[in-house]
Amino acid sequence: MNLPNKLTVIRMCLVPVFLVFFYFESIPFNYAFALIIFAAASFTDMMDGRIARSRGLVTNFGKFLDPIADKILVCSALIAFAEHGMAFSISVILVVARDFIISGIRQIAAETGKVIAANIWGKIKTALQMLYIMISLLIAEIAKTSSSPNALLSAVKYASLAVAAVTLLSAIVYVKDNSSLLKG
Repeated sequence: MNLPNKLTVIRMCLVPVFLVFFYFESIPFNYAFALIIFAAASFTDMMDGRIARSRGLVTNFGKFLDPIADKILVCSALIAFAEHGMAFSISVILVVARDFIISGIRQIAAETGKVIAANIWGKIKTALQMLYIMISLLIAEIAKTSSSPNALLSAVKYASLAVAAVTLLSAIVYVKDNSSLLKG
């Protein structure tokens, strides 16, 4: 297994560690630790692709597992956020639905021998989702000692709608750009 694929596997292994810190509020600075773990996992997402392309280490295993690892990381965080009132359920549903739709289109494309690369909107969506999650974790940590924690967490919750809107926009662009695969 090459280095980029190891980074992808590490990202997947960091998800349960992230969730332990997120859920166990009895751990001092749990959200700060969850933020550090999530940031490290996000960094592996950035690095695995760069290393794979620059060193000619792109593999079918990596092409398969990398987007799955990203989805597991982001969706796990967003589902946990919804459970804790830090995101609207509709925001999470839109993110998950977009991922299913794009996976379906990619599967159809693969059956015809076509490879669909991520477009700029997909990259913006991923960066925004990860940034939202990291900022939200920082705010959640601050809210634990704030005189108005509900106001801070409410802001986080409403920000999830903006993330969902960009996610929806990226889905619309993706479907439009690949609509020829869906005809017939």
